[in-house]
Amino acid sequence: MPHIMFTQGPLAGQRIEVPESGLVFGRSAEANVVLNDLQVSGRHAELKLEDGTWCLFDLQSSNGTTVNGHSIDAVQLANGDVIAIGDSQFLFQDDGAPAEAPPAADFGAALHQPESAGQPSTETPQQPVETAAPEPEMPEPPGEPEPQPQPPPPDREPRPETSGPFIQTPEPPLTVEATEEDLELVHQMSKLTDAIRSEVGKVIVGQREVLDQVLMCMLANGHALLVGLPGLAKTLTVSTIARVLDLKFKRVQFTPDLMPTDIIGADVLETNKETGEKEFRFIKGPIFCNLLLADEINRTPPKTQAALLEAMQEKRVTAGNTTYTLDKPFFVLATQNPMEQEGTYPLPEAQQDRFMFMIWVDYPSAEEEEKIIGATTAGAQTEPRRILSKEQLLQLQSVVRKIPVSEHVIKYVVRLVRATRYQYEDAPEVTKKYVSYGAGPRASQSLVLAAKARAVLEGRIHVSCNDIRKSALPVMRHRIGTNFAADSEGLKTADIIRKLLETVPEPGEDAYVEPKVEAKPARKKK
Repeated sequence: MPHIMFTQGPLAGQRIEVPESGLVFGRSAEANVVLNDLQVSGRHAELKLEDGTWCLFDLQSSNGTTVNGHSIDAVQLANGDVIAIGDSQFLFQDDGAPAEAPPAADFGAALHQPESAGQPSTETPQQPVETAAPEPEMPEPPGEPEPQPQPPPPDREPRPETSGPFIQTPEPPLTVEATEEDLELVHQMSKLTDAIRSEVGKVIVGQREVLDQVLMCMLANGHALLVGLPGLAKTLTVSTIARVLDLKFKRVQFTPDLMPTDIIGADVLETNKETGEKEFRFIKGPIFCNLLLADEINRTPPKTQAALLEAMQEKRVTAGNTTYTLDKPFFVLATQNPMEQEGTYPLPEAQQDRFMFMIWVDYPSAEEEEKIIGATTAGAQTEPRRILSKEQLLQLQSVVRKIPVSEHVIKYVVRLVRATRYQYEDAPEVTKKYVSYGAGPRASQSLVLAAKARAVLEGRIHVSCNDIRKSALPVMRHRIGTNFAADSEGLKTADIIRKLLETVPEPGEDAYVEPKVEAKPARKKK
């Protein structure tokens, strides 16, 4: 008979047998397992048997349920899974089940199957889905890198050794070399990228450039502004990408009355039913996810905008005297309507600079629009499959940091960014005539990271100047200001960037010749 063993929390050390009717965990007396914890909802989660498989369901709790460190809504359990509800943590153990995960539900799960039998898998899809056979053109799963050993926290059972999930470590410096496992994963990325495009294409017609730029931004561990008119499927595109990459998705519709606590969360005063004392319980806001869609970010006051941008930069939020770390990976994709400006709070240039990309979502072509109408006015749409997992996405972010960049590419980046600043004597004529302010050093950093991410998406480990040129528009579009002369002639920042790409040459041989320093003649003593 299966049982659970508590390792942390009020019931630490207790073993509870799981009956066939299952168990309900919560803080109320109606629950089978009562957890005296203010972070736990009245009916928090349920463990029950579904078609011969033990499954765990989150009952729309305030602070969520995690399995092996991943927030879940519904998941099939495997022997040895670690479940956390509030401050309580327990192991699920099924004596009659083999210590291995159920069959992979999709291609992304197959990438994390251990090579040797008998190892439990920690892969936990957000919801049970039907098994889908991988397509024949899919690549063989690359090997996972061996994570650095880390000691378990005090009074906590060590997690079972598995091939995943990937353990997030501090971002390595640029001098760290990529491992063989990293290189193997990169070599598979060309086919994996095609698979991602194919799955997203089941829901979204066209917009391939938008998809590629979003993927580049994610691999570079940045955030993006999506600018486009209403009805161009910006929200649907983001939510579809979240499903294909196994990311927990939340959407916030920004309005003039939205407060920072509506995004971050708030402390709620409650009465402890046992002691009668009043206590605060923190209820997490929608920012506690992997992919947050900030819809119409320019419609909310600056105070709320600043709270979101602080969380984007620090990757953590503070409520009261407690700091909460956001889930990894964490991305913010914010949308803006470029036409309707009445009643809005435009982002200042300094805050726009926090976004690595500004992605322009344009109208579809006539052929694409015909396909959109035919697909959306017919039957139900096809559900996309998962291609990559969160652990692999974290690994790819680490690989992007490790990829070296040649001195030639760095010199070209510096030339290109400095060409946007009209103050310099050698600035191009288009800059002196049309630019009011140029891009800063953060643009150079973003260009290099975006170029490396683009190379990884194409299965390459070398970065060329062409990768820089392909990344220039989304990286620099919101970092250059135009003056009255440009506005009067109808020139946009994108037009100026294209002119600079045509004007600024790649470094030649003279760029690598060290300048000779002539010795000054010694002064004659009087």
